[in-house]
Amino acid sequence: MRAPIAFLGTLDAGETAAFRAALAAAMPEETVLPFPDLSPAQRAAVEIAVVANPLPAEVAQLPALAWIQSLWAGVERLVRERDADGPPIVRLVDPELARTMAEAVLAWTYYLQRDMPAYRAQQADALWRPRPYRSPAETTVGLLGLGALGTAAAARLGQAGFRVAGWSRTPRPLPADVPSAGTFTGEAGLSRLLALGDILVCLLPLTAATRGLLDARRLGAMKPGAALINFARGAILVEADLLARLDAGLLAHAVLDVFETEPLPAASPLWRHPAVTVLPHISGPTSPRSAARVVAANVRAFRETGQVPAAVDAARGY
Repeated sequence: MRAPIAFLGTLDAGETAAFRAALAAAMPEETVLPFPDLSPAQRAAVEIAVVANPLPAEVAQLPALAWIQSLWAGVERLVRERDADGPPIVRLVDPELARTMAEAVLAWTYYLQRDMPAYRAQQADALWRPRPYRSPAETTVGLLGLGALGTAAAARLGQAGFRVAGWSRTPRPLPADVPSAGTFTGEAGLSRLLALGDILVCLLPLTAATRGLLDARRLGAMKPGAALINFARGAILVEADLLARLDAGLLAHAVLDVFETEPLPAASPLWRHPAVTVLPHISGPTSPRSAARVVAANVRAFRETGQVPAAVDAARGY
C-alpha cells in the first residue's frame, strides 16, 4: 500500500482546510494527512511532505522523506532549518503566483508613477493642486530579480509602456517585447541599475548574499527622488537606512509588503511615516487550488519515475 503524504504547517484552521481540500481534489488517488493524524507506522513510511511553515520537530519525525514540497515560493526558512543531510526541498513554481505578483507590481508601480502618495497627502490638507503627469514611457522601473516572478513582472510592465531595467545574479534577458533600459549583473551592474530606476522593485530571494543588500550604501546609489517597492523579503532591506533616506528627502516613497518581523510591530515607525505605504504581505498570495495542481503534477511525476522534482540549491538558498 502507498504511504500517505504528510501535510505539515502552522497555518490557521481555515487556511489548513482550504489547502487540504484543494490537494484532495487535485490528487484523489493520494491520501494527504496532517501530521497529528499520522500513526507511528505512517510517519516512518512517509516519502513526501507538503509543507507551509512546518515545525522542524515534526519534519524530523519523518525519517523516510524523499523530498519536501513547499507551498510557498520563498524557502529561506526551510533551507535554514534543514539538516545538512536532510531531504531535498522543492519550491512552489506556480504560474498563478507569478501572475498575481506581476499584477501587484504593476498596480503599485502605477500608484507611484501617478503620484498617488502626494495626492493622498494633499487630500489630508484639503489642497487642490494638479501635479505634472509623467507617462510610463518616461518612467524606468528597475527590477531586482529576473526569475519567474521578475520575468512575469517585466512583461506586465512592458505591456503598460514602462521602460524596464533588470538585475540578476547570472545574466538573464528581459522578454523580447519589453522596452528595455538594459540588464545587469554583479556589483557594478547593481550600481548602474540603482542609478537608472525611477522606481525600484525588489523581487529577490532571501539568501546569505541578499540579506541586508539594500543598505545605506546601495540606497544611496539610487536615483535622487526615486521610489522603492519591496515585495521580496523584509531582511533584504535595512529599514533604518531606508528611513534615513526618506527623512532626508532623498527618496520619494517606499511601498513595503514584507518586513523582517511580521506582523509589523505596532511600535514600528514605518506605520506612521508619511513616505511609507505598509501592506500586510499580500502582494503574491498562494492560491490553494492553483498550488494544489502544481503539487499534484510533481507528486505524479515522482510516483511514475522515482525522480525528485527540481530542488532548491542549498548553497544558493533557492
